[in-house]
Amino acid sequence: MHSLQGMDHFQEYLATEVALDHADGQLTRREALRRLGMMGVSVTAASALLGACGSDDKATTSVAGGQASTTAVPSTAVTPTTAKPATTPVPSQDITYPGPNGPLLGAYAAATGAKGAVVVVHENRGLTDNIKAVAARLAGDGYSALAVDLLSEEGGTAKVPTAEVSAALNSAGPTRIRPDLTATIDELVKRNPSAKVGLIGFCFGGAVAWDYLTVGEPRLVAATPFYGPVPAEVSFEKNKAAVLSVYGETDARVNATRDAAKAALAKTTVPHEIKTYDGVGHGFYSQVDTEQSKAAYSDALNWFGRYLRWAATAGRLSVAAYAAATCLATWSDRSATGGRSKDCSEFRPPRGTGLTSCATATASSRPCSRPSERRPPLSTS
Repeated sequence: MHSLQGMDHFQEYLATEVALDHADGQLTRREALRRLGMMGVSVTAASALLGACGSDDKATTSVAGGQASTTAVPSTAVTPTTAKPATTPVPSQDITYPGPNGPLLGAYAAATGAKGAVVVVHENRGLTDNIKAVAARLAGDGYSALAVDLLSEEGGTAKVPTAEVSAALNSAGPTRIRPDLTATIDELVKRNPSAKVGLIGFCFGGAVAWDYLTVGEPRLVAATPFYGPVPAEVSFEKNKAAVLSVYGETDARVNATRDAAKAALAKTTVPHEIKTYDGVGHGFYSQVDTEQSKAAYSDALNWFGRYLRWAATAGRLSVAAYAAATCLATWSDRSATGGRSKDCSEFRPPRGTGLTSCATATASSRPCSRPSERRPPLSTS
């Protein structure tokens, strides 16, 4: 990421996206300079940025051995079977709901028997059909989803000329966007009162997701930022959500911030994993028929299944059903650190259950080594 004086990391990201669109041949130099000017970038700084990104466009990063790179920490959450994405998305509906500065616009898709609820944050092009399709796809896979339009105050993405979308998002900034996300969670919870909440964002939306994690919203249980940059001195000390961060191997610009995200997450106790997908660059999810796009979406589903679905189920368990889940949680907690537990007498309840002791459940302790026992009960007794 190139440093532009007086800009926060949101604004730098949006400006660099314009420069990269020019480097890719999508914008003429004149149009790129015009758009950067609307963001408050001087002609001198804009010219330097266009030149620098022209060079950066050829840069790549590599992963040792050419394999997906992951970093994980122990967690007490369930490791589900591999999620199989639905073949039939649930069509989203355009909705209006209360926001901090007037009505917010969004695309909402309701899942039948929702396993959780997910806020979807769009790219630097606003709330487009591609992002609405993410909400529809998530609903088809069991998660009610609401894609927020961060240009609602401007009348919505459809009302803003394409060339002015980035400048409008640049003007909005974190101080406006954070309350909009909180209001979006309010709406999701109202529509799905028993569901746990997750967050997913792409490109600019990935940067927004990372930024929102610094706020420490207590209702947020899981987040999956897709190729979003973070500032060098980011802190997630307030965050309680489990984080899966997604990167493309050849996305040199955003990958340059990956170590900062990794270091900040390492200072917390939240479950987190960093995954880099081979042979793909920035925005690779949008090519939904490719293997790496499918793999990343499946991984995101697994993450939500692990944290949203389990948290929601655990919160409804009776003591008897909870006892049946103790083996699973102990196995997951111990196996993540290389150990194995043969019984559940030392079980520690995972966050979200509302329980602080398992004394009444230990009578049901049993060996915890078989994978078939690593799934929580889907019904209560």
